[in-house]
Amino acid sequence: MRVLIIEDEARIAKRLDRMASNYFEQNSTISICDSVQKGMAHIDNNEIDLLLLDLNLNGENGFDLLESVVSRSFHTIIVSANTDKAIMAFEYGVLDFVPKPFDEIRLAQAFKRINYNVKPSDEALKFLAVKKAGNIKLIPIEDLLYIKGAGIYTELHLRNGKQELHDKSLESLELLLPDSFERIHKSYLVSLELAEKILIQPGSKYSLLLKSGEQLPIGRSKYKDLKNKII
Repeated sequence: MRVLIIEDEARIAKRLDRMASNYFEQNSTISICDSVQKGMAHIDNNEIDLLLLDLNLNGENGFDLLESVVSRSFHTIIVSANTDKAIMAFEYGVLDFVPKPFDEIRLAQAFKRINYNVKPSDEALKFLAVKKAGNIKLIPIEDLLYIKGAGIYTELHLRNGKQELHDKSLESLELLLPDSFERIHKSYLVSLELAEKILIQPGSKYSLLLKSGEQLPIGRSKYKDLKNKII
């Protein structure tokens, strides 16, 4: 676990360092930056798996950094006293918002979301961000038709017929998307609100017919659970 802490208060940064080290034990490399500029430079030059980000950094706005990295493949956990910004943070796809002051138990709960595929329950993600030609393009969740895994990336298939490539894996997006999204196959995520019915095909194969008319494959291990969710 490669962790980057962006926190301008040295005492809090050291606490986060210690708690992250205790939780991830030997399987971690932890770096600390105390400003948005240093944090962006680190992200641009190093691979990370997890960002712990404060929102108020010596007068700098942590959202300036969050907007720049929202399409990256790593997870972000906000650690901030600015609880009034929690809803906005979840809309940007952060994994959790840990209010200050915090303790080791609360921080561990946030870390568990990574280890045990626990979805955030406070607020729903409103859009996904894709990086395109050096700019950030926001894709409203309601515009998604389905998501297809493409190795370490994902293809966002939109209702207007267009496609966008996202840097996050299918497993990472599954953690962030609303509960209506279901993993119906190792390579497909779809909102069941868009499902029409399950089709049974020769050879014990199954597919999901969407209201748009498209058909997506259903994994055999997913069929039993899925048929109970689609009326």
